[in-house]
Amino acid sequence: MSAAAAAAAPAAVRPRGGRAAQEAELAYATIRDLAERLRRRALSPVALTELYLARLERIGPELGAVVTLMRDSALEEARRAEREIRAGRYLGPLHGIPYGAKDLLATAGVPTTWGAAPYRAQVFERDATVVRRLRDAGAILIAKLAMVELAGGMGYNQPNASFTGPGRTPWNRDYWSGGSSTGPGAAVAAGLVAFAIGSETSGSILTPSAYCGVSGLRPTYGRVSRHGAMALSWTMDKLGPMCRSADDCGLVLHAIAGADAEDPTAAERPYAYDLRRLPAGGFTIGVIKLAPESAQPEVAANFRASLDLLGRFAALVPDVELPDLPYGAVLRTIIDVEGASAFEELIESGRLAELTAPEDRTGGYAGTVVFATDYLRALRMRAVIGRRLDELLRRFDAVVAPTRNTVASPLTVAFRDAAPGLRGGSPIIGATNLAGVPAISVPNGFGPSGLPTAIQLVGRAWEENTLLAIANQLQQRTDWHRRRPPGA
Repeated sequence: MSAAAAAAAPAAVRPRGGRAAQEAELAYATIRDLAERLRRRALSPVALTELYLARLERIGPELGAVVTLMRDSALEEARRAEREIRAGRYLGPLHGIPYGAKDLLATAGVPTTWGAAPYRAQVFERDATVVRRLRDAGAILIAKLAMVELAGGMGYNQPNASFTGPGRTPWNRDYWSGGSSTGPGAAVAAGLVAFAIGSETSGSILTPSAYCGVSGLRPTYGRVSRHGAMALSWTMDKLGPMCRSADDCGLVLHAIAGADAEDPTAAERPYAYDLRRLPAGGFTIGVIKLAPESAQPEVAANFRASLDLLGRFAALVPDVELPDLPYGAVLRTIIDVEGASAFEELIESGRLAELTAPEDRTGGYAGTVVFATDYLRALRMRAVIGRRLDELLRRFDAVVAPTRNTVASPLTVAFRDAAPGLRGGSPIIGATNLAGVPAISVPNGFGPSGLPTAIQLVGRAWEENTLLAIANQLQQRTDWHRRRPPGA
């Protein structure tokens, strides 16, 4: 780690004494650590659930992270998990583990608001497939977590884009937690849940993971069923875990992956995660060329420090460049058109005016006037992008880049004004979302204002386990993923 990065890094918080210290240790424990205690009956699922519920009630509103607390059903599920474990019917590492879901996942009988005022009273009769699969694995849903309204599909340009208010990163509450999975990122980082489920169309798992200093996995398009999830872009939406560690991400993905008769895009490809069977080395990693002056100095310094660590167990190939293709234009065209179709009724009703962000009250109309020929041209170009990226990715086990080129933006500043002269985003996020390939973001240090920085590893379709193996190796050599926000 560079001297500058070391100076900027907050010390790992170690609570002092007694019950408060024990509660904090539990709140920030990994799934694997919690699972072992639960399996041995050294920890009660009810006590763990009550601990997280109390933190959600106390800290969640301060971070703008919570929409609905599911206290009654969560405690009922926790009591059931406790009875099952005591009876020797242990279901696996998620049994008795409390989690939160981004509020675009349907939950029977509980509001699913999509972060948007027009849908505050919306209630579905059935659970999303991901919610059902996690329940089958014994996980306990304790909260619906905040999000940018309609997952950002109407073109928001500032943090206050949800009826619950702006999401705040727990590392510095004057700064944004990242969109559109604002609540999941903040809740995991603040020890309010053991893990969360987010969604990504163009950066909505990776960005809040980076801004909040957590590990977030965007699976291959089609790896996880989206039945029961709000649609923004049918051909690009993906659901994935946001956790303390890469290992935790693998455990959650194992539970939620797989084909689903109710989602024809969910692929018939088996998935299994086993830490003991992951590849141990021999990796070749391509380093995406970081354009001069494209990133904050602290982000660039932490990236170089991460490369030094990766070089201890992998062969690095420097200065890899993405194909020169119109990623941004293609991405915007597809999301605009598919988003306008998904929210056609809302747009035609005039109820866009009820949205929170001023940009969102008009942003949906643009997608309704895109020519069909332009949409089809964008789909054809996306096929070209997919082929060209696969040609690049097949040369490596992964490619690596900063997740974001800057730390989180202030709550009071529009995104376009947050880092003058810098490109906060990275073309690789748009490009790889268009291609539908997997990526994982893991924390790698701190930058201005005590805010986290992160790197992303990207691989070929269906190669999540290779990315998890590399990220695990990196996290075995660092403790960034174990750091806690001030006052934790």
